[in-house]
Amino acid sequence: MEQIWLVLLLTIRVLPGSAQFNGYNCDANLHSRFPAERDINVYCGVQAITMKINFCTVLFSGYSETDLALNGRHGDSHCRGFINNNTFPAVVIFIINLSTLEGCGNNLVVSTIPGVSAYGNTTSVQIGNISGYIDTPDPPTIISYLPGLLYKFSCSYPLEYLVNNTQLASSSAAISVRENNGTFVSTLNLLLYNDSTYSQQLIIPSIGLPLKTKVFAAVQATNLDGRWNVLMDYCYTTPSGNPNDEIRYDLFLSCDKDPQTTVIENGRSQRGRFSFEVFRFVKHKNQKMSTVFLHCVTKLCRADDCPFLMPSSGTSSQYDSFDNGGNFVLIQEDFVHSQVPVGDTLFLRKYW
Repeated sequence: MEQIWLVLLLTIRVLPGSAQFNGYNCDANLHSRFPAERDINVYCGVQAITMKINFCTVLFSGYSETDLALNGRHGDSHCRGFINNNTFPAVVIFIINLSTLEGCGNNLVVSTIPGVSAYGNTTSVQIGNISGYIDTPDPPTIISYLPGLLYKFSCSYPLEYLVNNTQLASSSAAISVRENNGTFVSTLNLLLYNDSTYSQQLIIPSIGLPLKTKVFAAVQATNLDGRWNVLMDYCYTTPSGNPNDEIRYDLFLSCDKDPQTTVIENGRSQRGRFSFEVFRFVKHKNQKMSTVFLHCVTKLCRADDCPFLMPSSGTSSQYDSFDNGGNFVLIQEDFVHSQVPVGDTLFLRKYW
């Protein structure tokens, strides 16, 4: 949830805006003011965090784009932003690549919260929070007639998925704070393969697959920063595309698994792998083909943390429905699933 604070401690007189906006896409009537809560936008992306700061209010405050830098690193050109004058108003853009986020002093904190997941099993959910600030340098003098600008930002990434602020302070300090949520779910795919080499994706014939055919599945992360590994927590099947279907069959949940299911790799890389055998749902007894949908609750964890998040045993494997209430600690859920038509033959298609 986005939170915004606005504090104005004092006001300073500066030059008229029209004298400072020359050549930039600004409006003196709108931007002859100090920064406000609407002057910073933070986009928490999969590969990068992007921040856009209203450059017009920076100019009005008496600064240029070279005066703004990440986390006080004013001597490092890599920690500065760049101007985009093709928008209204003109903005200064800062881009933080998640693969090198510590380079300019940004902070990553991963917290682990114990709780109960949406499916009733005890779990530990990790949340990655990336934070930092953009500021102007302190003058080398005892006093200054310019406001000091300070923009604080934060992006939180919940690290469990179902595979599916501008505070302004004084002219002594103009502080902008923005906190947003991001998600890595767009980097996750659930893929099906022919055999244990995982080299060729499964192509289903029109007549389906024979019962007891072994299918190899993988939850794969792509274009994701290498610090995160994939940890499959719970994979199950339903006879419909609804992941909340009251009829479901679990392939594995914590340490409990179907006898025909083998977990091959989990929590050791950016791919989790398992295999299972084709079956049919009894409710499809009057149909030529039985359709099976595959769903996986998946976590992302740092390599050193994954062993401590591995599932523990002792949870029942059948659940009647999806409970979206209660006190479990999942902040965000999305779905990644694969449609598996099975019949007396199993017929599989990828499905989002």
